[in-house]
Amino acid sequence: MPIEVRKPTPEEEAEMKTWPTWSKEPSEFPWHYDQKETCLVLEGEVTVEVADETVSFGPGDCVVFPQGLQCTWKVNKAIRKHYKFG
Repeated sequence: MPIEVRKPTPEEEAEMKTWPTWSKEPSEFPWHYDQKETCLVLEGEVTVEVADETVSFGPGDCVVFPQGLQCTWKVNKAIRKHYKFG
């Protein structure tokens, strides 16, 4: 269940900027995805750890988390992102 990190196309970015936002201060917490999440990182730095994978991302990245993913979020610099489930 890989986490996908890439740069969005200009069209994708324009759509993503209409989605709700979420922010979180530096912290570490476990998380489970009941459904797929796609997000556009506006600011911050995060490392997500899965059993056999560590993924880092930051401003300008499009990140897709697959449904069923169990991971640990490490927010290194306060994050703000647009997000969409499903």
